[in-house]
Amino acid sequence: MQIHPNDNVEVNIENGHKYALSDIASGEQIIKYGFPIGVAKCDIKKGEHVHTHNLKTGLGELLSYTYEPVEIPAYPAPEQVPTFMGYERENGDVGIRNDIWIINTVGCVNKTAERLSALTGAFSFPHPFGCSQLGDDHELTQKILKGLINHPNAGGVLVLGLGCENNNIPAFQKVLGEVNPNRVKFLITQEVEDEIAEGVRLINELKAYTETQVRTPIPVSRLRVGLKCGGSDGYSGITANPLVGRFSDRLIALGGSTILSEVPEMFGAETILMNRCVNEEIFEKNVNLINRFKEYFIAHNQVVYENPSPGNKEGGITTLEEKSLGCVQKGGSAAVVDVLDYGDVMEKNGLNLLNGPGNDIVAVTNLAAAGAHLILFTTGRGTPLGAPVPTVKVATNSRLAEKKSNWIDFDAGVLLSGANSDKTDDAFFEKILAVASGEETKNELNGYREISIFKDGVTL
Repeated sequence: MQIHPNDNVEVNIENGHKYALSDIASGEQIIKYGFPIGVAKCDIKKGEHVHTHNLKTGLGELLSYTYEPVEIPAYPAPEQVPTFMGYERENGDVGIRNDIWIINTVGCVNKTAERLSALTGAFSFPHPFGCSQLGDDHELTQKILKGLINHPNAGGVLVLGLGCENNNIPAFQKVLGEVNPNRVKFLITQEVEDEIAEGVRLINELKAYTETQVRTPIPVSRLRVGLKCGGSDGYSGITANPLVGRFSDRLIALGGSTILSEVPEMFGAETILMNRCVNEEIFEKNVNLINRFKEYFIAHNQVVYENPSPGNKEGGITTLEEKSLGCVQKGGSAAVVDVLDYGDVMEKNGLNLLNGPGNDIVAVTNLAAAGAHLILFTTGRGTPLGAPVPTVKVATNSRLAEKKSNWIDFDAGVLLSGANSDKTDDAFFEKILAVASGEETKNELNGYREISIFKDGVTL
């Protein structure tokens, strides 16, 4: 399969790997998706396998960029805006779940949270942070925890603290601000005789409150969807990521919003997003997003192109440029309306970019804390990982969808075997509306909900 007319490699549908469409000289650019994915390390003959043995990255370090805005294609205007069955919260937010979450201020009470979860059915999210952190590192932990506590998918939240930690509850409340006392309860475990009994009592109060919440029809324009890929393969940029990109365009055309993160997996494809920024201010924020993350690599004496993973390479991806060109397709073709820093919550409808690494658990936590109601997670290798919010696994190939049906929610691999693209897009859109209305994803059915917080600072 030749993806773009300008490509000098094609993809073998059987294994996802690349093969030369013509003779390629040493040092010549290798083109896929219509863009360079690296340079030939030696002469490559027509028909030869193109991979790590004869292809190397062409990426450098920090770059200068010029704003060259492109015309954004208009998505067909819908006759009417579809709805899903969601929860209208008292503060005007909308949720697609009515969970009770236990959010720790510090890792010291992880096991207490787990015991309370087992006794009550509330969901706990262990993490090791909240103490012995300084400066920005400590503040980032607080921002992520704040984003989770305020997330509208949680009908009720127990904020669980120890009492002596840096992020103690009185200090954290200053960051958190005013909350609905019926929806958010606080427990300092050092201050009560029996923290388990007290925790169960508070969670039962939260349960009573969540039972007053009911699903009502909500316009899909209120939906916020996170975009993520993990365990990518040679099919990711051909099936699942473009499918998600078309979904993103459709949702945005209906007034909804999507959030794209994984900044290191934009390297090599960043200008595609930069030139879709709505104005020069957002463009400059996008440039800063890319170069700050490269500076993070450089500060730790690491090259910016130390990616893809071993699994990516086995699946047919050779260089970071190739991975990135497939990755950014999840953002479709819409304009970039805002660029968020790590821990920020999205405010503008449309396509948002979010600062953060590509690490799967960190990224899904980041997207959830930024306000995503659910996450579309494309994968060619498969993963059971789940975020605190519903995490829709989209397989890039049907072999994976069949083998790991207990992980996969949607098979985009049917597009390789001749399935109608429009019908597949419609089926996927209806699937997401069903999930937003309460249909459980595989991560929810399996009980896989995890968080991890990005850390880049001193531990005392």
